[in-house]
Amino acid sequence: MELQFTIDRDLCIQCGACVDDCPFHIIELTPDFPALNPTRIHHCIQCQHCLAVCPTGALSILGRNPQDSMPLPESLPTAQQMAALIRGRRSVRHFQPEPLPPEVIASMLQTVANAPTGKNNRQCLFTVIEDPATMDLLRKATIEGLRAAVLEKRLSEGQSYFRHVVSAWDQGRDIIFRNAPHLLMVSVPQTVTTPDADMLIAMSYFELLAASMGIGTLWNAMIKWAFSEISTDLYERLGIPEDHVKGYAILFGKPAVHYHRTVQRDEAQVNRVRLT
Repeated sequence: MELQFTIDRDLCIQCGACVDDCPFHIIELTPDFPALNPTRIHHCIQCQHCLAVCPTGALSILGRNPQDSMPLPESLPTAQQMAALIRGRRSVRHFQPEPLPPEVIASMLQTVANAPTGKNNRQCLFTVIEDPATMDLLRKATIEGLRAAVLEKRLSEGQSYFRHVVSAWDQGRDIIFRNAPHLLMVSVPQTVTTPDADMLIAMSYFELLAASMGIGTLWNAMIKWAFSEISTDLYERLGIPEDHVKGYAILFGKPAVHYHRTVQRDEAQVNRVRLT
């Protein structure tokens, strides 16, 4: 594995921060400057902690230029801003029909690619629908799959709700997709260490980022249930590999509803532990 590890000797102050923060002790402080321990290079998980922790921007790894990183802490939101974001995000069920610009969605996914994953495996596959026409085709294919399941009496008692979904569709109401212009699914290979956590973290980050941008989102379990139990071929049509663990879907787009304040549900169930 080529790590492209370099040190700008004019900037390096030999503080040892990169050595101390490396999770797998790959970096060592030589008599002159930090260097890689060749016997431990294979342990590198490409977390870039060393690049992030260097106070002077002297260290580069994986060919990354430290100057291309956002500076901390000045780029971070305040605690009050984060509290407002978490308290103020809402599940949106009414969307405007016009799609978001593709470059906006691309930028969001690039940001969410920075979400943590187990062992920094970064194997999340982001399946996104940007084209409203594709969303329309997916809606119709899903409903027709559900309709066939109803007519063929393949629905279990726990799936009986889908009868109402089909009936509502025939009356002009889209209960599953909520007429949203976009959809995001995250899937992960079965071979990774923490597939469920990786998917949920990525989707949570996407949701909060969207809320900060005024973009509405809706976590949607019905899509997963419909695909998994009734219309499994839809995963294949979306290009999601068969050997991936499939997560929930998030519908998103410009909201057609505006909320003016946060709700009040601060009653946390807390189990405080003190061992002696």
